[in-house]
Amino acid sequence: MSFSEKNIPDLSGKTALVTGATGGLGFEMVRMLAGAGASVIVAGRNAQKGVEAVQRLRSLGAMSDITFEQVDLGSLESITGAAVRLSGQGKAIDILINNAGVMTPPDRRTTKDGFELQFGTNHLGHYALIGLLLPLLLSTQAPRVVTISSNAARAGKIHFDDLQFERRYRAIAAYSQSKLANLLFSRRLQQLSDERGWNLVSVAAHPGYARTNIIQNGPGKLRGLMRIASLLLDRFASHNAAAGALPAILAATGRDVSKFDYFGPTQLKEFKGPPGRVHLPQRACDDEVAQRLWAVSAALTGVIYPEVGRPT
Repeated sequence: MSFSEKNIPDLSGKTALVTGATGGLGFEMVRMLAGAGASVIVAGRNAQKGVEAVQRLRSLGAMSDITFEQVDLGSLESITGAAVRLSGQGKAIDILINNAGVMTPPDRRTTKDGFELQFGTNHLGHYALIGLLLPLLLSTQAPRVVTISSNAARAGKIHFDDLQFERRYRAIAAYSQSKLANLLFSRRLQQLSDERGWNLVSVAAHPGYARTNIIQNGPGKLRGLMRIASLLLDRFASHNAAAGALPAILAATGRDVSKFDYFGPTQLKEFKGPPGRVHLPQRACDDEVAQRLWAVSAALTGVIYPEVGRPT
């Protein structure tokens, strides 16, 4: 049986946080989670868009508690501030979806902390956020972290000799690196959960080719052949944002989800189609690279995950 919104279980009493949730895929994820009864925290960097997203969700009939939390995944200061505010509320987080992302700015740009924009936002920002919110995740019995990757991860490589693409910036290569980093992060998080008794399930998902505004609203537009390829994919191999959100929702709420699972569209080379389990790229299964990336991420962000197990 294929998974659809009708298969989402009752989430009453659960709290979910979705990053990059003021539009596109993230908005659809929030809509579906709230529709199933979850209290949802809409996390995004733009306060006005956040307020508008919450209002729109309520106008669509969402009856659960929906709030906005401002956080810029490209700023460690902003991430720390959001984590402090959320921790002060003391509300356990049952589901956290790492969805926010930047895609292929044509020129090299950096985060507020000087990291290459895609690596800094897509990977390091989420690494820091999860580390700082881990106590809230471990305050619930079976927390689940879903990290959103991309088909681009299959072409990815972690360039440890030039993680920030300072020597020669290539937009697609930098994006692919960040999306592979998402998968390596998800894998290493699960391993640490197993080692330290967190009882946390870490899985990943990708949307296939979903028609969203990630490029239009990003720091740059596609050029040349990339633009032509994008137009062709839009026409023949894409699906809408709601369909693109379903693999993440399956990962976040499915009853038979197991650690290390990876979900995506199951048709047309995983560009579109009903969601289901898909195969991880070989490079995403390299534990040595995952451990090295984790150590580098800790050094760059200053966020160290606790050694202790779950609170008693």
